[in-house]
Amino acid sequence: MAQSGHLSKSKLPLTAVLIALVGGVSFGAFALKPLLKLATDAPPIPSLLSPTPGKVLLEGKDASGQRTEDAPPSGLSLLSSVPSEVLLLGTDGSGQRTDVMASLNLSDSGVHLTQIPRDTFVRSASHGEHKANAIYLFGGINAVESKVSAMLGRPVSHHVIVNLGALRRIGDALGGLEIDVAKPLRYNDYTQGLHIDIPAGRQRLNGNQLEGFLRFRHDAEGDLGRMRRQRQALQALKRKLTSPAGIARLPQLLHAASSSIETNLNLIQLTGLAHMLVSQPLSGSRMPGHLGYRNGISYWFIGNPDRRL
Repeated sequence: MAQSGHLSKSKLPLTAVLIALVGGVSFGAFALKPLLKLATDAPPIPSLLSPTPGKVLLEGKDASGQRTEDAPPSGLSLLSSVPSEVLLLGTDGSGQRTDVMASLNLSDSGVHLTQIPRDTFVRSASHGEHKANAIYLFGGINAVESKVSAMLGRPVSHHVIVNLGALRRIGDALGGLEIDVAKPLRYNDYTQGLHIDIPAGRQRLNGNQLEGFLRFRHDAEGDLGRMRRQRQALQALKRKLTSPAGIARLPQLLHAASSSIETNLNLIQLTGLAHMLVSQPLSGSRMPGHLGYRNGISYWFIGNPDRRL
């Protein structure tokens, strides 16, 4: 299983990460170099940036944007680069099933979020036919990365896993998010302690309401409506983080998130990713496919269900 690390275990001071987020990646990476050298007893890490100010180097590309497969980057240069594809998973309260599956594709033209419906049909040799939200439970992060790579047609080897129960703390740390709720959302799940009662209209959602907004799927739109709301919340998060009020709350946000995020990205990569998310155009789409039934069970099918995924 791919190694993951909690952010709270990092040896790098939180102040350095805040410098990178608020002051810009160029100055932040400069500040992080000596700290990373002390933490790892390694030579100084190369800069995150290309010679062009404000441009983040993506993993496997040189400063001109050309791919560099002929000369694989060293371990140190990998530490200082931003992956071009990052898998995002949101687990339920048990931490076993994924209610959110998406991949962030980062390029010079911006950031694109590809969402994968949790009901996507998959097949495995050991567990037969099942839905995509059970891949993590059955095979861990390696299995998810393998399946998502097959779906997207491009390799995915970096990930960020967030326990959705942490949304309450994260939302409150942000001071809430301004979101236009299209219609009333009401649902109760006593087994998970999930109680959703959100009226329609533009409003500031607190942490508890934000979790309900992102997890609600009990209407005619089902998972498709939930993915639309997730894109909506991501745009609201971007607006908040680029506002003076959002920047002032970054310490509280990082503290709230540190115990609920697992990732195989190092702090420099996370800093570059955060910079791209707030500074580059953000777009989103759903994995192409169609709703259907197989053996009496509803799925989201990507192409032919008999094709191995």
